Formats: sequence, C-alpha cells, structure tokens
Amino acid sequence: MKSIKQSVFVVRELVSREIKRKYSRSHLGILWSVLNPLLYMAVLSLIFSAVFRKSIENYPVYYLTGFLLWNFFTLATNGAMTSLVDNKPLLLQMKLPRLIFPTARVLSALVNFCYSLAAYLVILLVFRIPIRVSAAAFPVIVVLTVLFSLGIGFGLSILYSFFGDIRYLYGVLLTLWMYLSALFYPVEILPEGVKSLIRWNPMYSYISGARDCILYGRMPDGGTWFSMILWGVGIFALGWWIFRKGQTKIVEKL
Repeated sequence: MKSIKQSVFVVRELVSREIKRKYSRSHLGILWSVLNPLLYMAVLSLIFSAVFRKSIENYPVYYLTGFLLWNFFTLATNGAMTSLVDNKPLLLQMKLPRLIFPTARVLSALVNFCYSLAAYLVILLVFRIPIRVSAAAFPVIVVLTVLFSLGIGFGLSILYSFFGDIRYLYGVLLTLWMYLSALFYPVEILPEGVKSLIRWNPMYSYISGARDCILYGRMPDGGTWFSMILWGVGIFALGWWIFRKGQTKIVEKL
C-alpha cells in the first residue's frame, strides 16, 4: 500500500511538472489548450468547408471532434516515447516502478485534452449541437483511446531507449496515420479498397465512434465498439508485456 501511494504521488508530481513545463514560456499558458484546437479548426474549415459542404454537415464540429482525439494520441505517444530517457536521473537514482514515467506523460496529455474540451463545448453551443443521451458513450471512448495510447507509449518508450532513430520514423508514420484517420474528409468519397484500409485503422474507430455519439446523436454500432475495445485492451496488454520484458535492460542501456 505504501508503494502504491508513493507511485501515485510521483505520477501526480510528474504530470504537474509536465503541464508547468509545457506552458512555462507562454504568456497565455493553459489557455493555449483551448485556443490551439480552435485555430486548427478555423484554418481547416476555411480550406475544406466549401469542398465538403454538401457531404459533411457542421464541418467544423466534424473536424474538431477528430482533431481532439488525434491530438491527444500524438501528444501522449510522443511524450511517452521519450519519457524514460528524459527522466534518466530519477530512473537511476530512485527505486521507482519504471512504468510510471510513460504513464505520467500519457496522463499529462489527457489533462491537456480535458482543457481542450472547453473549446469543444463552446463550438457545440455555437453550432447548436444538442447533448443527447448518446454523449454518455464519449467518456468510454476516451478511456479506450487512453488505453490504446498507453500501449503504444509503453512499446515506444522501450524502443526509443535502445534505438533513438525510432523518434523520426514514428514522426513519418504519424503523418501517414493522420491521413488515414479521416480527420478532415468523408470516408464515403474514397474507393472501396481505401475505405477498408481506413476502417482497419484503430484511431479511425475512436474518431468515428466519437462523431457518432456527439455529432450524430447515436450510439456507435456493435462493430465499432468491438473494434475500439479490441484495439484498446489488446494494444494496452501488448505494450505492457513489451515494457515488462524490456525494462530490466533499460538501466544497463542508459
């Protein structure tokens, strides 16, 4: 019990440190968590609203819903990837569960995501999107996205400790991944083969599920739920297993 309390305390302190460091040189501070998604939404809406106006109703909300989840995922996994190397002094000097370092980075991204929801609620009000019963599924989708991000983050943190170049390779992969997640275009306009590829994309499952329950006022269908749960729980378990196997060699490498 004492060890658990210590770990929770360290995670809380690490999350607090990450949030403070993120905005330490910014005059607007945490307000950027609200402004950033709005600025992205404004730019993309200006560019694509006219193109997809007939096929996507309330395009800014459509884009922002996907962007918020995607931004959380990229911040969480990129942060978790470098967490062990960045915390090398703590890792070597203190007997702490190594799992807490990538976990703290993912939770820091989650805090940032929660701040961003303030902007999201404002946009929902502006576009008169009612909060229906189906919105109760949104927190569940967020939790599953967190599990998926933790799994990816655990694996990346081990890989980065041994192969620093993985950071650049992952950046390229994220660019491709983003375009296959249908953030700013409707899947219906794509050829059938590309549609199938996108529907296998785990992040598209979370984004599509969030749009269903918030924008369209309906619960995600059974196939979407199955995909979200399978990817979330499965990747979390795989990432945890990889981390458990590789963590004993981290200290020697560092």
